[in-house]
Amino acid sequence: MSVSTAVSSDVTSDVAVIGAGIIGLSAAHHLARQGFTVTVYESGRPGYGQSAGESRIFRHAHDDPRLVALAVRAREQWREWSDEVGTPLISADGAVALGPAVPERSTILQQQGVAVEKLDPSALRDVLPILREPDDTGCGGSAMFDGSAMFDTAAMLDVDGGSIDTRSAITWLADRFADVTVGEQVIALHHSENGVTVRTPTTVGNHGAAVICAGRGTAALARGVGLSVPVQLGAHVRVSFAVRDTGIRMPTVQDGSGVFGARGVYAAVYPDRSGYGLGMAGSVDAHDDGAIDDGAGLADLAGAAAEYVAAALPGLDPTPRDVVHCWVTSLPWGDDGMAIWRSGPIVAFAGHNLFKHAPLIGQTLADTVRSGQVPAAFAPEARLGAAD
Repeated sequence: MSVSTAVSSDVTSDVAVIGAGIIGLSAAHHLARQGFTVTVYESGRPGYGQSAGESRIFRHAHDDPRLVALAVRAREQWREWSDEVGTPLISADGAVALGPAVPERSTILQQQGVAVEKLDPSALRDVLPILREPDDTGCGGSAMFDGSAMFDTAAMLDVDGGSIDTRSAITWLADRFADVTVGEQVIALHHSENGVTVRTPTTVGNHGAAVICAGRGTAALARGVGLSVPVQLGAHVRVSFAVRDTGIRMPTVQDGSGVFGARGVYAAVYPDRSGYGLGMAGSVDAHDDGAIDDGAGLADLAGAAAEYVAAALPGLDPTPRDVVHCWVTSLPWGDDGMAIWRSGPIVAFAGHNLFKHAPLIGQTLADTVRSGQVPAAFAPEARLGAAD
């Protein structure tokens, strides 16, 4: 995978896509399929900003039923992408959820036709063999785990969920657009007579339209063209742990139960099964300019992840192996919130927890460019992904 820096100071195409994470690359993919010529702008290594890491969770379960319906459509596109890449991009392990939100989410999933299995303690241990058994109090479990509590914890398996092979997806998409990727930071963009002008340190790009999906940089670039994108910045950490037995089933996990002393835990297995990336729901606040006052808070979150593994997951080595730091770009109405803004030929997208929906989001952004209209479900006032 390579990134080319434009030789000429003039870059011309139908659409500029600013940001080469999974959302930008998906948008470029769908734009190209619709016949648009595309230029991708990315100052770093494609897919190593908010899309960094070896794996992510694909899950259908959300509090907003609209996101469940979108996930169903996205899952089918992930199957199509897998066929094009020639390798499964989502593992066949499924996605396990634990905690009080399970019954309501299970009902929503079944209403949307998603295959869900209720898990009693025995079935849970069969599906998730790395989990501590109720009568096992070793490795620090006695201090944090009341074995009997597991029998009162709701659990379900999202059958068609699983771990996303993020690197294969990113590499496939980035390679497709390597020859039209400008490896420089976008300094500014503005409306021009024929569309949009994009300025980098050494290039001036002239395009018919532009899509801004630059993660933490989206709000600033959008503000320059009169769009107010209310992104709330933070930083997050995921820690990976070695898997003791790589031959066992390894579904993704979302644990909101508190049984093991923590809530809002999530995890996904590496494509080669050697590691399990796990994070806590918390994040460290950042200022609008990206400054972080509490950098040490990221170390605290990493430490909490290791404590959880020691208490709950004896199938993992609790010694941290790899770490991924990434920005959190949430919208005011919820952690899963997302929306599209538009000013003439310039479209901006923002949200959080987006990887699983990426194929569908990319298609929606391409459709927005083509039609000149933001779909009603993605308009900010629709509050897509709202927790209430």
